Amino acid sequence: MQGRNIAIIAVALFFGLIAVYLGNVYFKAIDQNQQRITQDQQLSRIVVASLDIPFATQLGVSNLRMANWPKSSIPSGAFTSVDEATKGNRVAVRPMVAGEPVLASKVSGTDGRATLSATLPTGKVAYTIPINDVSGVGGFVRPGDLVDVLLTRPIPGDGAGANDKMADVVLKAVPVLGIDLVSDESQTKPVSGRTATLEVEIRDAQKLALAIQLGSLSLALRNITDQQAGVVPTVIGRQLSASNLYIRARREFAPAAPAASAVPRWPPRQAVPSIFGIHRPGESTITIVRSTIPSDYEVQRAY
Repeated sequence: MQGRNIAIIAVALFFGLIAVYLGNVYFKAIDQNQQRITQDQQLSRIVVASLDIPFATQLGVSNLRMANWPKSSIPSGAFTSVDEATKGNRVAVRPMVAGEPVLASKVSGTDGRATLSATLPTGKVAYTIPINDVSGVGGFVRPGDLVDVLLTRPIPGDGAGANDKMADVVLKAVPVLGIDLVSDESQTKPVSGRTATLEVEIRDAQKLALAIQLGSLSLALRNITDQQAGVVPTVIGRQLSASNLYIRARREFAPAAPAASAVPRWPPRQAVPSIFGIHRPGESTITIVRSTIPSDYEVQRAY
């Protein structure tokens, strides 16, 4: 009986030791994994916005702070000290929200000017076109939106009339940098503007320069997620009607000549000789027509 108990205790100790060993292996693996994650995600301190920073706001200790950030995911252009971020009276050229890293691409240079040139990507230029209340989508186009640029102009050709016009899409999905003098993307209220500054390539800027001279430009507001490319066909006036009605040119007819007389004009009357001398026509004559040829005969009177 006593030997049986000893055997049970030995088996229990054996399984207990196995459980302890497996537990140690499991927790050791977790600890090693956490150490590896901690090593991979070593933190560094960078400058972030301590509160929302609107466009053209000067940077300072009141709106900036230091924050821990994983070394492996520090964005390019981040500042590592508040002094570096505020050096030279820098201002924000793009709105920033609280907790967002302050990057060199979002602030001005050391001259403290909020210029658009600091935000333009390489290979892009800013080009301004004229707009009005209608062509600017009623003021709903704001900085940060995407628009299509439409050109309306007369159809070229010697046979084109005053109402023969065509409309083309010159550019598609173009970012708007500013309306008039406003380039703050946080300003979303509709505002009527006279100019729109677009972010385009230099080739597209050439197209816009020509389009301004050829006709009138207008903007079409596009969904910010819709950036489909492709060529849009030209639209002409006749395509605006489903029935495709068309009036041909009226022919000009010359006035009709008066109808010729059934009887040709008689030759001038001539004097008819008689035994009494020469008598003038119209005194006492009679006209006889033979086969449309008239002949005048004098009617002589007796004395």
